[in-house]
Amino acid sequence: MADDEVTPEQLTAIAAENEEPELVNYKPPAQKSLKEIQELDKDDESLRKYKQALLGQGNSEADPEVPNVQVTRMSLICETAPDPLVLDLQGDLEAFKKQAFVLKEGVEYKIKISFKVNKEIVSGLKYVQQTFRKGIKIDKSDYMVGSYGPRLAEYDFLTVVEEAPTGVFARGNYAIKSKFTDDDKHDHLSWEWNLNIKKDWKD
Repeated sequence: MADDEVTPEQLTAIAAENEEPELVNYKPPAQKSLKEIQELDKDDESLRKYKQALLGQGNSEADPEVPNVQVTRMSLICETAPDPLVLDLQGDLEAFKKQAFVLKEGVEYKIKISFKVNKEIVSGLKYVQQTFRKGIKIDKSDYMVGSYGPRLAEYDFLTVVEEAPTGVFARGNYAIKSKFTDDDKHDHLSWEWNLNIKKDWKD
């Protein structure tokens, strides 16, 4: 049976199964700058050392023109993949719409997002992913990344283990919209990419 025999009704049924309840209306605490936090209780030596250990030295060399959060790469981590599956998110994001990651059906994989925090603490980072098949949204996943302080080195966030779908109906192309956001609803980066589920890696 060919991939294009998947009916809109079947895709709608898949989407209904993957529907997630709305999140409780969470209000984040007021944001303080790194400088404000460092100034608090600055006469307390033990607290100052604790904050330095927790927050690090920061990135005092950060270019003021550079955004606070930079998403640099997205990788699919799959032990059985014959080649690395990496998107350079500092390049041409439009080009990703014309190419696709190939995944063998049924394999286990994780998504890794690499990012930098340059100037201020960012709270409640979140990775949001919506999956579409033939124009119909069939899944939405929200991953809580956490709160991070500025530093020179990149951070890496790994999702839980996912399993590529299997079977004749599952094979084919999936369009995915990804977004890296936070508690304050800042869109740090949005990008679109494609995932092609095949019977084998070199099908």
